[in-house]
Amino acid sequence: MKRTYLLVFSSLVLFLIATSSRMKGEASSRTSSPGSRDIVLVVHGGAGDYSKMPPEQIAIRRAAMTKALGVGYSILVHQGTSLDAVEATIRVLEDSGDFDAGRGAYYTRDGVPELDSAIMDGNTLSAGAVASVKHIANPISLARLVMEKTPHVLLVGEGAEQFAKSQGIDLVSPYYFYNESEWKRYRDESAAQAKDKSAGLAQDQVHGTVGAVALDQAGNLAAGTSTGGTTWKMPGRVGDSPLIGAGTYANNESCAISATGVGEYFIRNVVAADICARVRYLHVSLEEAANDVVMKELVAQHGEGGIIGLDHQGHIAMVFNSNGMMRGMVGPDETITIKVFKE
Repeated sequence: MKRTYLLVFSSLVLFLIATSSRMKGEASSRTSSPGSRDIVLVVHGGAGDYSKMPPEQIAIRRAAMTKALGVGYSILVHQGTSLDAVEATIRVLEDSGDFDAGRGAYYTRDGVPELDSAIMDGNTLSAGAVASVKHIANPISLARLVMEKTPHVLLVGEGAEQFAKSQGIDLVSPYYFYNESEWKRYRDESAAQAKDKSAGLAQDQVHGTVGAVALDQAGNLAAGTSTGGTTWKMPGRVGDSPLIGAGTYANNESCAISATGVGEYFIRNVVAADICARVRYLHVSLEEAANDVVMKELVAQHGEGGIIGLDHQGHIAMVFNSNGMMRGMVGPDETITIKVFKE
Protein backbone atom coordinates (compact mmCIF):
# COMPACT_ATOMS: atom_id res chain seq x y z
CA MET A 1 0.00 0.00 0.00
CA LYS A 2 2.79 2.43 0.92
CA ARG A 3 4.57 1.64 -2.36
CA THR A 4 1.37 2.43 -4.27
CA TYR A 5 0.99 5.79 -2.49
CA LEU A 6 4.64 6.60 -3.16
CA LEU A 7 4.29 5.79 -6.85
CA VAL A 8 1.17 7.97 -7.14
CA PHE A 9 2.79 10.84 -5.23
CA SER A 10 5.97 10.62 -7.32
CA SER A 11 3.98 10.62 -10.54
CA LEU A 12 2.01 13.67 -9.39
CA VAL A 13 5.21 15.57 -8.52
CA LEU A 14 6.79 14.74 -11.89
CA PHE A 15 3.61 15.86 -13.66
CA LEU A 16 3.57 19.19 -11.83
CA ILE A 17 7.25 19.79 -12.56
CA ALA A 18 6.77 19.00 -16.23
CA THR A 19 3.69 21.24 -16.47
CA SER A 20 5.47 24.11 -14.72
CA SER A 21 8.49 23.80 -17.03
CA ARG A 22 6.28 23.73 -20.10
CA MET A 23 4.37 26.85 -18.97
CA LYS A 24 7.61 28.69 -18.26
CA GLY A 25 8.89 27.74 -21.67
CA GLU A 26 5.74 29.01 -23.33
CA ALA A 27 5.92 32.28 -21.36
CA SER A 28 9.57 32.68 -22.33
CA SER A 29 8.68 32.03 -25.95
CA ARG A 30 5.92 34.64 -25.83
CA THR A 31 8.26 37.19 -24.29
CA SER A 32 10.95 36.76 -26.92
CA SER A 33 8.69 36.58 -29.95
CA PRO A 34 8.29 39.63 -32.17
CA GLY A 35 5.39 41.87 -31.23
CA SER A 36 4.98 40.28 -27.81
CA ARG A 37 5.38 43.57 -25.94
CA ASP A 38 3.63 46.84 -26.59
CA ILE A 39 5.55 48.91 -29.10
CA VAL A 40 4.62 52.43 -30.14
CA LEU A 41 5.88 54.87 -32.77
CA VAL A 42 4.71 58.49 -33.02
CA VAL A 43 5.77 61.06 -35.61
CA HIS A 44 5.12 64.70 -36.46
CA GLY A 45 5.61 66.78 -39.59
CA GLY A 46 5.31 70.28 -38.20
CA ALA A 47 2.76 72.51 -36.51
CA GLY A 48 1.13 75.61 -37.98
CA ASP A 49 -1.85 76.94 -39.92
CA TYR A 50 -2.73 74.06 -42.22
CA SER A 51 -5.94 75.78 -43.34
CA LYS A 52 -3.84 77.64 -45.91
CA MET A 53 -2.05 74.54 -47.20
CA PRO A 54 -3.47 73.10 -50.46
CA PRO A 55 -5.24 69.75 -49.92
CA GLU A 56 -2.97 68.05 -52.44
CA GLN A 57 0.10 69.07 -50.47
CA ILE A 58 -1.45 67.74 -47.27
CA ALA A 59 -2.15 64.47 -49.10
CA ILE A 60 1.48 64.25 -50.19
CA ARG A 61 2.67 64.75 -46.64
CA ARG A 62 0.22 62.14 -45.39
CA ALA A 63 1.62 59.62 -47.84
CA ALA A 64 5.20 60.35 -46.79
CA MET A 65 4.29 60.04 -43.13
CA THR A 66 2.46 56.75 -43.73
CA LYS A 67 5.55 55.36 -45.44
CA ALA A 68 7.79 56.57 -42.62
CA LEU A 69 5.58 55.00 -39.94
CA GLY A 70 5.58 51.71 -41.84
CA VAL A 71 9.37 51.64 -42.04
CA GLY A 72 9.87 52.50 -38.37
CA TYR A 73 7.21 50.13 -37.10
CA SER A 74 8.67 47.23 -39.08
CA ILE A 75 11.91 47.72 -37.17
CA LEU A 76 10.13 47.66 -33.83
CA VAL A 77 8.10 44.56 -34.71
CA HIS A 78 11.27 42.67 -35.57
CA GLN A 79 12.78 43.50 -32.18
CA GLY A 80 14.75 46.48 -33.39
CA THR A 81 15.62 49.27 -30.99
CA SER A 82 13.70 52.50 -30.51
CA LEU A 83 16.83 54.35 -31.70
CA ASP A 84 16.86 52.40 -34.96
CA ALA A 85 13.15 53.05 -35.48
CA VAL A 86 13.44 56.79 -34.81
CA GLU A 87 16.41 57.21 -37.13
CA ALA A 88 14.86 55.20 -39.97
CA THR A 89 11.52 56.97 -39.67
CA ILE A 90 13.08 60.41 -39.83
CA ARG A 91 15.34 59.44 -42.75
CA VAL A 92 12.23 58.68 -44.82
CA LEU A 93 10.80 62.11 -44.03
CA GLU A 94 14.15 63.82 -44.76
CA ASP A 95 14.41 62.05 -48.11
CA SER A 96 10.84 62.83 -49.15
CA GLY A 97 11.49 66.53 -49.74
CA ASP A 98 7.97 67.25 -48.49
CA PHE A 99 8.88 68.73 -45.11
CA ASP A 100 11.22 71.36 -43.72
CA ALA A 101 13.90 68.74 -43.16
CA GLY A 102 16.53 67.09 -45.30
CA ARG A 103 15.76 67.53 -48.98
CA GLY A 104 12.86 69.92 -48.33
CA ALA A 105 14.69 72.29 -45.97
CA TYR A 106 13.93 76.02 -46.08
CA TYR A 107 16.46 78.52 -47.42
CA THR A 108 18.42 80.95 -45.30
CA ARG A 109 18.82 84.61 -46.27
CA ASP A 110 21.91 83.53 -48.21
CA GLY A 111 19.84 81.12 -50.29
CA VAL A 112 21.47 77.98 -48.88
CA PRO A 113 19.65 75.53 -46.56
CA GLU A 114 21.24 74.90 -43.16
CA LEU A 115 20.03 71.82 -41.35
CA ASP A 116 19.82 70.79 -37.70
CA SER A 117 19.05 67.45 -36.07
CA ALA A 118 19.25 65.52 -32.80
CA ILE A 119 18.65 62.04 -31.43
CA MET A 120 18.56 60.76 -27.84
CA ASP A 121 18.55 57.35 -26.17
CA GLY A 122 16.20 57.22 -23.19
CA ASN A 123 17.95 54.17 -21.75
CA THR A 124 21.47 55.61 -21.44
CA LEU A 125 20.73 59.34 -21.83
CA SER A 126 23.29 59.36 -24.64
CA ALA A 127 22.57 62.03 -27.23
CA GLY A 128 23.98 63.40 -30.46
CA ALA A 129 23.21 66.46 -32.54
CA VAL A 130 24.38 68.52 -35.50
CA ALA A 131 23.55 72.08 -36.49
CA SER A 132 24.08 74.43 -39.44
CA VAL A 133 25.20 71.69 -41.82
CA LYS A 134 24.86 72.44 -45.53
CA HIS A 135 25.98 69.25 -47.27
CA ILE A 136 24.40 66.41 -45.29
CA ALA A 137 21.46 64.56 -46.87
CA ASN A 138 20.41 62.87 -43.61
CA PRO A 139 21.34 64.96 -40.57
CA ILE A 140 19.56 62.51 -38.24
CA SER A 141 22.07 59.79 -39.11
CA LEU A 142 25.00 62.13 -38.61
CA ALA A 143 23.54 63.12 -35.22
CA ARG A 144 23.49 59.46 -34.23
CA LEU A 145 27.13 59.06 -35.29
CA VAL A 146 28.02 62.04 -33.10
CA MET A 147 26.32 60.23 -30.21
CA GLU A 148 27.99 56.88 -30.83
CA LYS A 149 31.39 57.78 -32.26
CA THR A 150 32.45 60.92 -30.39
CA PRO A 151 32.66 62.06 -26.75
CA HIS A 152 30.55 65.09 -27.69
CA VAL A 153 26.85 65.85 -27.99
CA LEU A 154 26.70 68.68 -30.56
CA LEU A 155 28.84 69.39 -33.63
CA VAL A 156 28.16 72.35 -35.92
CA GLY A 157 28.96 73.60 -39.40
CA GLU A 158 32.23 72.65 -41.03
CA GLY A 159 33.36 70.66 -38.01
CA ALA A 160 30.28 68.44 -38.26
CA GLU A 161 30.84 67.94 -41.97
CA GLN A 162 34.51 67.08 -41.50
CA PHE A 163 33.41 64.46 -38.99
CA ALA A 164 30.86 63.17 -41.51
CA LYS A 165 33.59 62.65 -44.11
CA SER A 166 35.71 60.80 -41.56
CA GLN A 167 32.79 58.41 -41.07
CA GLY A 168 32.40 57.73 -44.78
CA ILE A 169 29.40 59.99 -45.38
CA ASP A 170 29.42 61.61 -48.81
CA LEU A 171 28.75 65.35 -48.78
CA VAL A 172 26.07 66.52 -51.19
CA SER A 173 25.89 69.70 -53.23
CA PRO A 174 23.52 72.45 -52.03
CA TYR A 175 21.64 71.79 -55.27
CA TYR A 176 20.55 68.49 -53.75
CA PHE A 177 18.17 70.52 -51.57
CA TYR A 178 16.61 72.47 -54.44
CA ASN A 179 12.88 72.85 -53.95
CA GLU A 180 10.93 74.84 -56.53
CA SER A 181 8.24 76.21 -54.23
CA GLU A 182 10.68 77.09 -51.46
CA TRP A 183 13.06 78.70 -53.95
CA LYS A 184 10.18 80.87 -55.23
CA ARG A 185 9.33 81.88 -51.67
CA TYR A 186 12.97 82.74 -51.04
CA ARG A 187 13.19 84.90 -54.21
CA ASP A 188 9.93 86.66 -53.40
CA GLU A 189 11.15 87.48 -49.91
CA SER A 190 14.53 88.62 -51.26
CA ALA A 191 12.80 90.98 -53.67
CA ALA A 192 10.53 92.34 -50.94
CA GLN A 193 13.49 92.97 -48.62
CA ALA A 194 15.48 94.64 -51.39
CA LYS A 195 12.57 96.97 -52.12
CA ASP A 196 11.80 97.83 -48.51
CA LYS A 197 14.35 97.05 -45.82
CA SER A 198 11.75 97.80 -43.16
CA ALA A 199 9.34 95.19 -44.53
CA GLY A 200 8.33 92.53 -42.05
CA LEU A 201 9.89 89.13 -42.51
CA ALA A 202 7.80 86.33 -43.95
CA GLN A 203 6.22 84.22 -41.26
CA ASP A 204 6.07 80.44 -41.49
CA GLN A 205 2.49 79.31 -41.98
CA VAL A 206 3.56 75.76 -41.19
CA HIS A 207 6.69 74.69 -39.33
CA GLY A 208 7.65 71.60 -41.32
CA THR A 209 10.09 70.21 -38.79
CA VAL A 210 9.88 66.41 -38.48
CA GLY A 211 10.31 64.25 -35.41
CA ALA A 212 9.70 60.81 -33.97
CA VAL A 213 9.47 59.12 -30.58
CA ALA A 214 9.42 55.37 -30.05
CA LEU A 215 9.04 52.67 -27.40
CA ASP A 216 10.60 49.29 -28.23
CA GLN A 217 10.07 45.74 -26.96
CA ALA A 218 12.84 46.17 -24.38
CA GLY A 219 10.92 49.10 -22.88
CA ASN A 220 13.40 51.73 -24.06
CA LEU A 221 12.41 55.17 -25.30
CA ALA A 222 14.09 57.29 -27.96
CA ALA A 223 13.43 60.67 -29.57
CA GLY A 224 14.70 62.42 -32.67
CA THR A 225 14.05 65.67 -34.53
CA SER A 226 15.24 67.11 -37.86
CA THR A 227 14.68 70.52 -39.44
CA GLY A 228 15.77 73.17 -41.88
CA GLY A 229 14.78 75.90 -39.43
CA THR A 230 12.63 78.90 -40.22
CA THR A 231 12.13 80.76 -43.49
CA TRP A 232 14.46 83.67 -44.18
CA LYS A 233 16.53 82.86 -41.10
CA MET A 234 19.95 84.42 -40.60
CA PRO A 235 22.85 82.14 -41.60
CA GLY A 236 24.06 80.33 -38.50
CA ARG A 237 20.71 80.54 -36.72
CA VAL A 238 20.05 77.40 -34.67
CA GLY A 239 16.64 76.53 -33.29
CA ASP A 240 15.45 74.12 -30.63
CA SER A 241 15.54 70.88 -32.65
CA PRO A 242 19.22 70.00 -32.09
CA LEU A 243 19.30 71.31 -28.52
CA ILE A 244 18.86 68.48 -26.05
CA GLY A 245 16.13 69.40 -23.60
CA ALA A 246 14.62 72.12 -25.77
CA GLY A 247 13.27 70.40 -28.89
CA THR A 248 14.43 66.82 -28.27
CA TYR A 249 14.63 64.73 -25.11
CA ALA A 250 14.26 61.11 -23.95
CA ASN A 251 14.56 59.46 -20.57
CA ASN A 252 13.21 56.01 -19.67
CA GLU A 253 12.33 57.36 -16.23
CA SER A 254 9.83 59.82 -17.69
CA CYS A 255 9.20 60.30 -21.39
CA ALA A 256 10.43 61.03 -24.92
CA ILE A 257 9.60 64.33 -26.63
CA SER A 258 10.06 65.85 -30.09
CA ALA A 259 8.92 69.43 -30.65
CA THR A 260 7.98 71.67 -33.57
CA GLY A 261 7.21 75.36 -33.70
CA VAL A 262 8.92 78.69 -33.14
CA GLY A 263 12.18 77.37 -31.76
CA GLU A 264 13.21 80.40 -29.78
CA TYR A 265 10.29 79.89 -27.38
CA PHE A 266 11.06 76.21 -26.98
CA ILE A 267 14.69 77.06 -26.19
CA ARG A 268 13.81 79.71 -23.59
CA ASN A 269 11.39 77.35 -21.85
CA VAL A 270 13.47 74.16 -22.26
CA VAL A 271 10.17 72.62 -23.30
CA ALA A 272 11.06 68.97 -23.91
CA ALA A 273 13.00 68.51 -20.67
CA ASP A 274 10.45 70.49 -18.67
CA ILE A 275 7.61 68.20 -19.74
CA CYS A 276 9.59 65.09 -18.84
CA ALA A 277 10.67 66.58 -15.50
CA ARG A 278 7.04 67.25 -14.58
CA VAL A 279 6.17 63.63 -15.38
CA ARG A 280 9.08 62.31 -13.34
CA TYR A 281 9.01 64.56 -10.27
CA LEU A 282 5.42 65.81 -10.03
CA HIS A 283 4.01 62.38 -10.95
CA VAL A 284 1.49 63.89 -13.32
CA SER A 285 0.44 62.25 -16.58
CA LEU A 286 2.30 63.00 -19.78
CA GLU A 287 -0.82 64.60 -21.24
CA GLU A 288 -1.22 66.92 -18.25
CA ALA A 289 2.44 67.92 -18.26
CA ALA A 290 2.39 68.65 -22.00
CA ASN A 291 -0.79 70.68 -21.75
CA ASP A 292 0.58 72.78 -18.89
CA VAL A 293 3.70 73.66 -20.88
CA VAL A 294 2.36 73.95 -24.44
CA MET A 295 -1.15 75.21 -23.85
CA LYS A 296 -0.48 77.47 -20.88
CA GLU A 297 3.11 78.65 -20.62
CA LEU A 298 3.83 78.88 -24.35
CA VAL A 299 0.45 80.41 -25.14
CA ALA A 300 1.01 83.07 -22.48
CA GLN A 301 4.24 83.99 -24.27
CA HIS A 302 2.68 83.77 -27.79
CA GLY A 303 4.96 80.83 -28.57
CA GLU A 304 3.38 78.77 -31.34
CA GLY A 305 4.00 75.06 -31.78
CA GLY A 306 3.48 71.61 -30.38
CA ILE A 307 5.02 68.34 -29.26
CA ILE A 308 4.64 64.63 -29.62
CA GLY A 309 5.43 62.62 -26.51
CA LEU A 310 5.56 59.05 -25.28
CA ASP A 311 6.09 57.70 -21.76
CA HIS A 312 7.57 54.37 -20.67
CA GLN A 313 4.10 52.85 -20.34
CA GLY A 314 3.22 53.69 -23.93
CA HIS A 315 0.93 56.64 -23.19
CA ILE A 316 0.91 59.17 -26.01
CA ALA A 317 0.61 62.95 -26.05
CA MET A 318 0.18 65.04 -29.20
CA VAL A 319 -0.38 68.59 -27.98
CA PHE A 320 -0.25 71.80 -30.04
CA ASN A 321 -1.51 75.36 -29.72
CA SER A 322 -1.56 76.13 -33.44
CA ASN A 323 -4.30 75.60 -36.02
CA GLY A 324 -2.96 72.13 -36.75
CA MET A 325 -0.05 69.72 -36.45
CA MET A 326 0.71 66.93 -38.89
CA ARG A 327 1.01 63.90 -36.65
CA GLY A 328 0.71 60.14 -36.83
CA MET A 329 1.09 57.01 -34.75
CA VAL A 330 1.11 53.24 -34.92
CA GLY A 331 0.84 50.91 -31.94
CA PRO A 332 0.42 47.23 -31.07
CA ASP A 333 -2.72 46.92 -33.21
CA GLU A 334 -0.63 47.90 -36.27
CA THR A 335 -3.15 50.58 -37.27
CA ILE A 336 -1.59 53.73 -38.69
CA THR A 337 -3.45 56.91 -37.74
CA ILE A 338 -2.61 60.32 -39.20
CA LYS A 339 -4.25 63.60 -38.24
CA VAL A 340 -3.72 67.25 -39.10
CA PHE A 341 -6.28 69.43 -37.34
CA LYS A 342 -7.68 69.36 -33.82
CA GLU A 343 -10.53 66.99 -33.08
